[in-house]
Amino acid sequence: MGVLFEHKLSLAGFDSRALELDGEGPPLLLLHGWSDSADTWRPALDLLRRHGRHAVALDLPGYGTAARLDPDQPVLRQHDRFVRAALAHFAPEGGAVIAGNSLGGVAALRAAEHEESGLAGIVPIAPAGFDMAGWFLVIQGERLIRGILASPVPVPEAIVRGAVGRVYRQVAFARPTQVSRRVISSFTSHVGSSSDVARILASGRRLRAELADPFRLDRIGCPVLIVWGDSDRMVFASGAERVLREVDGSRLEVIEKCGHCPQLEAPERLVQLLEEFCADPVAATAA
Repeated sequence: MGVLFEHKLSLAGFDSRALELDGEGPPLLLLHGWSDSADTWRPALDLLRRHGRHAVALDLPGYGTAARLDPDQPVLRQHDRFVRAALAHFAPEGGAVIAGNSLGGVAALRAAEHEESGLAGIVPIAPAGFDMAGWFLVIQGERLIRGILASPVPVPEAIVRGAVGRVYRQVAFARPTQVSRRVISSFTSHVGSSSDVARILASGRRLRAELADPFRLDRIGCPVLIVWGDSDRMVFASGAERVLREVDGSRLEVIEKCGHCPQLEAPERLVQLLEEFCADPVAATAA
């Protein structure tokens, strides 16, 4: 079985963190969603470890432990540069697969628009930028979040993490009461102050405009497996229809009783899909 190790690295001028699983062949590059971190992939990495799969989960710029975003540049373009550098670093000969959840799914789709990326395929998981619900306004308007931002004195970390965790539990999962404390603790571990909350919300406001029309799907030439939870309340699965219509060699897989983060709510099923796709992307999308 492979060994999972955590290390720091710099890509496209951004300091970041990698959770890397050693293994054979071109890597499976795992990208997280807005306000999340590489830690969201730990359950999936534990399952992938048993199959000898080379996989790497990264903190995207602006989130987790990664360097902050440049406020004067578009968020998506900064992520584009970061992902291109990651592919050059981890898969210089090409052949990598990118699996990205939500905002990470946006990065995967945008990377696939460039033939020179040499991707074997991509797995966008509930990608943002299509049929999005009003979740950001819900988060921004949540009473405790507003109270934290308005407080004239520093708010204790436990209160900040508790408020963020409560919102996350309610909007991201099909079965909020069944989400483990460890999952919530992992998500909130990088959001410990009101300034962290303000910074992440600011990136969300910038992204709302950028996600209005972020894709050039006609440029995608590699296999695409779209994965969605049937109970996703953040980004509706109907968004997959455009990808299926415009990208030859694309297929949709819907996971039952699952919300916005299959890597946490249905890791066994997601890893099964990833393994099948990595083994033969063309066959996996022709099924």
